[in-house]
Amino acid sequence: MSTHGQSSRDRIVDALMELAAEQDWDRIEITEIAERAGVSLLEFREAFPSKGAILGSFNRRIDQKVLSDDDKSLADESTRDRIFDVLMRRFDALAPYKQALKRMAPSLARDPLTLAALNQAALNSMRFMLAAAGVKTEGPMGAIKLQGAVLAYAKVMDVWFRDEDAGLSRAMAALDEELKCGGMVINRLEDLERMTAPLSGSLHRMVERGMAMAKKERGARRADADLDPSI
Repeated sequence: MSTHGQSSRDRIVDALMELAAEQDWDRIEITEIAERAGVSLLEFREAFPSKGAILGSFNRRIDQKVLSDDDKSLADESTRDRIFDVLMRRFDALAPYKQALKRMAPSLARDPLTLAALNQAALNSMRFMLAAAGVKTEGPMGAIKLQGAVLAYAKVMDVWFRDEDAGLSRAMAALDEELKCGGMVINRLEDLERMTAPLSGSLHRMVERGMAMAKKERGARRADADLDPSI
């Protein structure tokens, strides 16, 4: 591993991914990571509080790689094609770490706390991936879209782990199928959002009026209390 010009954080990320390709995730000690990265435990602690935090930094590294390779020529393509391109570019960025990711997956699946943290990191990443594809992720249905995209990507990643074809034909077919199903779900969610928007607005106005009336009533009670010496 070349460390020339790398920050200690980058070296620690690289060290963890190298070790993850060689041994099970739950056997990797922080002392091993520090030694492989050529940093002291103090430097390690200043950079990261845990192995999970290192994975979060790795995830952001992949995000940056995908977003820096944004292909503007796809702007006129369909939403499905744009998402397909972005997510396949993500697999390309992950390719050097495939063995490490494949080996750590079973151990991570048995660790609910780390899995929950990774899911949140995946949601953050997918928000940017979908934004790069021109997909809106805000609003009442945004969280559902994001979680659905994360779950679909995880399913395709399982296929990617087993895909030995240089052209990733199996992974591409799996992603295409997931996008086909996901597209139908997203369309239904957007239809539901449009249908419920007037009701949501009415409920919001009712809540605001109720809060205003309650505030006014509390003010009136305080005024009465100030005027009544027996209270």
